Amino acid sequence: MARTLIQNARIVNDGRTFTGSVLIDGEVIAEVTEGTVPPSASCDTVIRAEGLFLLPGVIDDHVHFRDPGLTHKADMESESRAAAAGGVTSYMDMPNTLPQTTTLETLEEKFTEAARKSRVNYSFFFGATNDNGSLLPLLDKSRVCGIKLFMGSSTGNMLVDKAEALRKLFSEAGMLIMSHCEDTSLITAQTRRYKALYGEDPDIVHHPAIRNAEACYRSSALAVKLAKETGARLHMAHVSTARELELFDTAPLDRKRITAEACVAHLYFCDKDYASLGTRIKCNPAIKTEADREALRQALTDGRIDVIGTDHAPHLPREKQGGCLKAASGMPMIQFSLVSMLELVDQKVLTLEQLVEKMCHAPARLFAVSKRGYIQKGYQADLVLVAPQRPWTVTPDKILSKCGWSPLEGHTFQWQVQKTFVNGRLAYTDHTVDDTCRGQALRFER
Repeated sequence: MARTLIQNARIVNDGRTFTGSVLIDGEVIAEVTEGTVPPSASCDTVIRAEGLFLLPGVIDDHVHFRDPGLTHKADMESESRAAAAGGVTSYMDMPNTLPQTTTLETLEEKFTEAARKSRVNYSFFFGATNDNGSLLPLLDKSRVCGIKLFMGSSTGNMLVDKAEALRKLFSEAGMLIMSHCEDTSLITAQTRRYKALYGEDPDIVHHPAIRNAEACYRSSALAVKLAKETGARLHMAHVSTARELELFDTAPLDRKRITAEACVAHLYFCDKDYASLGTRIKCNPAIKTEADREALRQALTDGRIDVIGTDHAPHLPREKQGGCLKAASGMPMIQFSLVSMLELVDQKVLTLEQLVEKMCHAPARLFAVSKRGYIQKGYQADLVLVAPQRPWTVTPDKILSKCGWSPLEGHTFQWQVQKTFVNGRLAYTDHTVDDTCRGQALRFER
């Protein structure tokens, strides 16, 4: 088994930053040494990391890699390559594909496909419907990251809107429920109103008025109410408003039954950006006000937001044409999520240690991921080396997502991902992904 020494990096782990070295033996971290160490003759490879920061690999709890059925815009191969380039070593993929991941057979097919295609580690949410509750006890809790619940604003049969089905799901799920919350009836009413005012496809600036803060709060409040009444383990996806934050507390993560995710887009953009970026930043729930964004940023440091995900959701450029009703919702973010949040570190929004907590440690603890998310002896060697003060600009030739665009094109970042290790394997280095690298299925200690 190959032995690699990452020598004299600034290691960020478990609330501390210190100079040290990490020895990788095969797939695992064999040793973490604090302080400056000399070169080791017993290693096959020595990576001198002076001036670089070594972080645990990012665990993204919310992606749409589009496999199967929507692979004209993305697939597990292309998007996992983008993940590796962005320092993301594990992802959890959503079930609204074609076919939807709402049967045991479609779930198993996704695991099989990921083993063949994915450059980084993976797991998959099982999609809840109004009528597939009998399958939930059959799910392998050691392999499946959770149950995805659409409580509003969904297509097909994945909208769970029957009161009896909702209560039964919360009562009997037996594992973490991750919920998309927007009130459908309110969105429908607002859609009618804005079409009457502005035509069949109102301008994108009206998107946060149609999918407004009240629609988010009303649905989120219902989910929290059901979770408290039933004792269910609820994880709220992509919280986007200041008012929703009232539903969550500041207790330590390990003492919570109800947790919250904020996504990079809602932390990075606000409604003022529609003027320059238009439908490129159209997503559901909508990008909202600057005050909402600032409240979300504050919640990163006071404990109300527990993890940062991406809701990575690629579409082709032609699918993003139109206004707030015709343009597709979603944007590719996984390749640039870590550097975007490192920019917030430079802006003093959060510390580097807090970033690692929200993007690496907390997802591992929240989902009970086995032996990942920390730089610790005996853990899988999922690691990322990042360089500060290495300016670079996002240009189309650097984008690895199959859709070929990013809302961040033209932006210059000051941090750069240098190397990404997946299970001890150097999956990304020198702007190149190792296409022979394959991730592993995540395991959960529940």
